[in-house]
Amino acid sequence: MALYCLLVNSLEVEVMAKKISDRHKQVLKVIQQHSEKYGYSPSYRDICEDTEITSTSMVNYYLKQLEKEGYIKREENISRSLNITEKARNKFQELLGTAQEIVNEMVRSLTIPIVGQIVASEPVPVPAGDMRSYESDVDIAESLLPRGVDIETLFALKVKGDSMIDAMVNDGDIVIMKPAQEAVNGEMVAVRINQDETTLKYFYKEGDRVRLQPANPTMDPIYIEKSTPIEIQSKVVLVLRQV
Repeated sequence: MALYCLLVNSLEVEVMAKKISDRHKQVLKVIQQHSEKYGYSPSYRDICEDTEITSTSMVNYYLKQLEKEGYIKREENISRSLNITEKARNKFQELLGTAQEIVNEMVRSLTIPIVGQIVASEPVPVPAGDMRSYESDVDIAESLLPRGVDIETLFALKVKGDSMIDAMVNDGDIVIMKPAQEAVNGEMVAVRINQDETTLKYFYKEGDRVRLQPANPTMDPIYIEKSTPIEIQSKVVLVLRQV
């Protein structure tokens, strides 16, 4: 329940009617929590203290609006007669359901195969054999991935070299990749050059040539002329830092 409360407070979800403000929601929450804890509804003064509303007349103003919208019922001239309606309870349940869905999404893990290494330095010849031969795997939370990514196509590569350190990609880190044959300027990609060299760099198309830009001030960009074969193999979707 504590986790639910944390999520509920942080969610930007409109759980009540548009006429119900955050202050109205605070009042409703105080009524519900006080009733659950003590078995009876709070006084106007209790609501003032728990919501920082400055006067009981203002509390009455909010209660009238909540009553008009059908979220509470109260009996005139009877103290502590505030009751949450079924409409309000349903809204609270909707919110808890949304929170549970987010919790499930956050803790759902995926196993991604680590299929080889990618060089983040000068391009080097591709080792004999398939670069994507299965080596081991890494578990990640699904919530870390960009929305809409095709999970079934993802694979991981271990980074070798330090040409991308200013992009927070260091030697020994793991990058989660998705297959791609095209890229837009500024994307970090795995590129094969001359059919036998691979490297991890930022991609920029500049006229008839391609610039592969490192994220390391000590290293120069690599310029690939139109006559040189170049193949984009995949894009980085997530970096896993090795501590």
